[in-house]
Amino acid sequence: MRELDCKRIEDAVARLCVEANLHLPAPLRTRLLQAEAAEESASAKEILKTLLRNLEAAERLRLPICQDTGMAVVFADLGQEVHITGGDFTQAVTRGVAKGYKEGFLRCSIAEDPLRRKNTGDNTPPVVHLRLVPGDTLRLAVAPKGFGSENMSRLQMLTPADDADAVVAFVLETVRLAGSNPCPPIVLGVGLGGNFESCALLAKRALCRAAGQQNADPYYAALEARILREVNALGIGPQGFGGRTTALWAAVEAAPTHIAGLPVSVNIGCHVTRHAETVLA
Repeated sequence: MRELDCKRIEDAVARLCVEANLHLPAPLRTRLLQAEAAEESASAKEILKTLLRNLEAAERLRLPICQDTGMAVVFADLGQEVHITGGDFTQAVTRGVAKGYKEGFLRCSIAEDPLRRKNTGDNTPPVVHLRLVPGDTLRLAVAPKGFGSENMSRLQMLTPADDADAVVAFVLETVRLAGSNPCPPIVLGVGLGGNFESCALLAKRALCRAAGQQNADPYYAALEARILREVNALGIGPQGFGGRTTALWAAVEAAPTHIAGLPVSVNIGCHVTRHAETVLA
């Protein structure tokens, strides 16, 4: 049995909040570089160059890569051999988010009530997804989610008579409806299966997969490639001004589902789809 003090969790979450908002994951930056090199539209190419310059400036000046520093989504895989000491786990994560956002001078964007819109002032509470796994470590991933892209996300309950073509059609419809609103080029997290709520979580988790890392199942890896190809054929382009780069990556996560349904969720991420992670042992 390994003991893990809440203060370590708090400090790790605080650090990850800042890191995720200041640095784009390297695989996604590589995708942006590749898109700029391949882009044929002059205006789209210039927009991609501007986005890359923004990333460089953010690192140099230690400023957020986007003004919307997001709602803090925290994925925690807790080993069943870990004993949390010194307090409550969720409270430790919440304190970490508050500390990271305040000390990192990140924009606080959380309303304490969906209809009575008073700001909480410290970007809490976060959304915490806790999963018990084998082992004696705690893996933490912080994914700040801006709402320009979050607002464009959709979920549809398809029927078991539908197939991969219907899934792709729903994804394409979602991207068309989104247009320039999610600040393309975008990243697509697609969840298939499960039920209503778990399907959406699959799509969110898909956004935390490294850009370029294909699904381990060749069937779904081929579906990811098809989605990316057909989305880019829409011609929406960077920031909606046209071009061949509407999406940088598409990731599909699938799970078993009921014989009577086919839930499909599309969680859209913007060109700065961010996350940072660490393992506490």
